[in-house]
Amino acid sequence: MNDSNGGEDGNNTSVARFYDQLAADYHLIYDDWDGSTERQGRALDSLIRAALGPEPATVLDCSCGIGTQAVGLALRGHRVTGTDISPAAAGRAGREAARRGLEMPVRAADMRALPFRDGSFDVVVCADNSLPHLLTDADLLTALGEMRRVLRDGGLLLISTRPYDQIRRSRPVSTAPQLHGAGAGRTVTFQLWDWSEDGERYDLEHFQLIPADDDAGDDWRVEVRRTAYRALTEGQLAALVTDAGFDVPAWRQPEDSGFFQPLLTARRHAAP
Repeated sequence: MNDSNGGEDGNNTSVARFYDQLAADYHLIYDDWDGSTERQGRALDSLIRAALGPEPATVLDCSCGIGTQAVGLALRGHRVTGTDISPAAAGRAGREAARRGLEMPVRAADMRALPFRDGSFDVVVCADNSLPHLLTDADLLTALGEMRRVLRDGGLLLISTRPYDQIRRSRPVSTAPQLHGAGAGRTVTFQLWDWSEDGERYDLEHFQLIPADDDAGDDWRVEVRRTAYRALTEGQLAALVTDAGFDVPAWRQPEDSGFFQPLLTARRHAAP
């Protein structure tokens, strides 16, 4: 299932456009974006220090969006660099970091062609269901290969996705509304999902109802953005990570990790 531009390249163009359109309003997905940034940073920080030791790490967040995980990790003392396929999202992540007094380089880049030297980072993060925007095994392996390339020997990979093993069994067609704010200032966000026949891919329509900027305060501005996902099971993603050359892939569930999505961890070990 492809977007209206057709093909995988068309889908990646659609992904950049989706997040360009969403960047200014992305925080409205959350009841408390700042609080979520702190909680997610704390959970990832615990995993990183448990795996690599107590010292701050050099971290690449290769799907940083507006900075939810990247800013959270930088606030915990890590040396974070952010990239995102969306220039608008990457630009906002840089501003969010600067607003907090953080030194966090950010640039627009495709995770299939990361603009860094081999072995540049201790950790690569690809969180918040970003990797499943890639719809083919070839593109997934290219992206994972790039993540492995920029990791040092012994480096840590962290990927989070939606719980697709469960989701694929039920194939939901919508998500529950999420509220930000209260009263006349509240924003409502929800999604509609259109599944492919094989149950592995879905087109997503992302709706936000935002209070209109008028004196009456009783009207809505409606924003609709569209993109596509591949609903990768835990087994599928673990196999792809192994095929890309990582070792010991393991899944950690939210009740164990404290992160809001299932997390896959893996290591880059030197070839013998």
